[in-house]
Amino acid sequence: MMPNKDDRSNNAERLEEMITNTTEKMKEAEKLVQEHGKEMTENDLEQIAKKNENREVSIEAMRQEVEDERTE
Repeated sequence: MMPNKDDRSNNAERLEEMITNTTEKMKEAEKLVQEHGKEMTENDLEQIAKKNENREVSIEAMRQEVEDERTE
């Protein structure tokens, strides 16, 4: 069996789509807190905040990777 060829020709496009999806998830989480934050526990709010912090880190890493892909 032949190994699959490593095709990264659309890697930057895929990363940009992932950035968009992650940004949307952050906005949805912020909207949820805005609309229902008073009904949530402190632990729930902390988990959402931490998850969004992690998303920010991921977005920055993906942006750097897009930049790297475009300069290669």
